[in-house]
Amino acid sequence: MTDLRTVTFDLGVHYRQAYLVDDTDDGLGPDGLPDDHPEHPVGIIRVDDGGAFLVTGLHTGVVGFAVSVADHDPGADTDGYEDIVEVSFRSVAGRLSLHEWGGADEHELPALPAGPGWYRLRYHAQHMDEAAEVDTSDAVIDRYLLQIWPQAESAPRTVKSTSGQLAYWRRPR
Repeated sequence: MTDLRTVTFDLGVHYRQAYLVDDTDDGLGPDGLPDDHPEHPVGIIRVDDGGAFLVTGLHTGVVGFAVSVADHDPGADTDGYEDIVEVSFRSVAGRLSLHEWGGADEHELPALPAGPGWYRLRYHAQHMDEAAEVDTSDAVIDRYLLQIWPQAESAPRTVKSTSGQLAYWRRPR
């Protein structure tokens, strides 16, 4: 049986940005958009020391967001989302939070089941193209699911790719 804890909330975004932050004393999250993996680009989630940079379709407004923390791989929701990508992430503190752009708000997340160490982040996206066309909205258009579970470091991968937004963010810059 999987130990699965999920939190859901509306997430305020600006500049299509949100940040997963390792709760160390100096963990402020990525400073700007980190480079994508050169051989395995996933585009909409980029990891850097102490955090991950998450891209949304909506430029400014509110997106639907859920974070599930599990003790092992909970499986991708390939029927419920258009785009799904995965990356490895190393937590130093064993605690994470999700931050809105500019520090506007911080969302506490369930404790990581294995404490400090390597985890897999699976980022699901729905309606990114529609939200990008609207650009600004206080009504939820796009929604996201971030799954987190302990797993040894491995190469990033794209599980499912259907949106133009994911294709755009995966392009070399």
